[in-house]
Amino acid sequence: MRTLAKQNSTIVEPTGMDNWSPDHGHLLDVRNLNVEFRTRDGVAHAINGASFHLDRGESLAILGESGSGKSVTAQAIMGILDTPPGYVTGGEVFFRGVDLLKLPEDQRRRVRGQRIAMIFQDALSALNPVFTVGWQIAEMFRIHKGMNKSDAHSAAIKLMERVNIPAAAQRAGNFPHQFSGGMRQRVMIAMSIALDPEILIADEPTTALDVTVQAQIMELLKELQAETGMGLILITHDLGVVADVADRINVMYAGRIVESAGSRELYARPAHPYTEGLLDSIPRLDQTTGELSAIGGLPPNLTRIPAGCSFNPRCKYARDICRVDPEPPLVELGGGRSSACHFTHELLAGRLAPVAVLAENAVADPVPAAEEGINE
Repeated sequence: MRTLAKQNSTIVEPTGMDNWSPDHGHLLDVRNLNVEFRTRDGVAHAINGASFHLDRGESLAILGESGSGKSVTAQAIMGILDTPPGYVTGGEVFFRGVDLLKLPEDQRRRVRGQRIAMIFQDALSALNPVFTVGWQIAEMFRIHKGMNKSDAHSAAIKLMERVNIPAAAQRAGNFPHQFSGGMRQRVMIAMSIALDPEILIADEPTTALDVTVQAQIMELLKELQAETGMGLILITHDLGVVADVADRINVMYAGRIVESAGSRELYARPAHPYTEGLLDSIPRLDQTTGELSAIGGLPPNLTRIPAGCSFNPRCKYARDICRVDPEPPLVELGGGRSSACHFTHELLAGRLAPVAVLAENAVADPVPAAEEGINE
């Protein structure tokens, strides 16, 4: 059991965490997580049975469109959901062998920031506009480590230097609005790593940044991870951002993980139509002509998720089986990858034709589906 000195009191961390080792399992193990938002318009099922894990030193990307449940998953892990209207209605979140969802708030607070830290989407909104950035970074040391103001300020400057903020000693006295977007994001990263967390959750860390600064931020996160050995969860909607960073990728849609795979395997051969659609929408250097592909339609209303596969209204491969309950389960495919699609194997083998193509072929050459080997 580890204790932390804060001023003249002793704070006890959750029992059992310091007895954990990698031999006991994953550093973070999320099992069947369910989150809902109770609104006037009905209950929005934001997370629907999400399960995944993270090991020490590993990089995991969680991808999906806005509204797919990525940020809500992170908030549930951190214990910062706004309640009401958000409620965790089921599941377990094991960190170092301890279920965070069962901890009292005072012990949960000992984990948040110190062992699991988070970089928020909008640095300007996350930072307090009336305090200097040096004061805000130093607050982490004053509150969590009991440092005096002078020592905390010195530690804050060192952190700013660590994340490559030039003239850190002078800039520590500046306010958030005096920094560029990229520099504000570096300030947020400095705050998140101040206490040497074991897991860093980066929620859209490159949003609204130009591509050059995006690359710098991602390179910085890679360097910090290599230096500290922390696990990294990168939440984004941009497949291009995570190509060189993530070891594994989870693709989310309508609150479910619909595909999980190593990054190389997923980019080479997507095993779910939604993943395929996301990849097709990325500009490619080897394609200089033609329009980019786009996934038609919009993500579903989470108060009225379609029956069967939630992606079926937008899926070009959808058959009758995709439109009826139960929804396709997340099936292990071997090699650490899985997919939730009735036609995963056909898609991987390149034998899955869009419904429109099947209809055209049926008109031109009306051969029974059974003879064509099409089993709906």
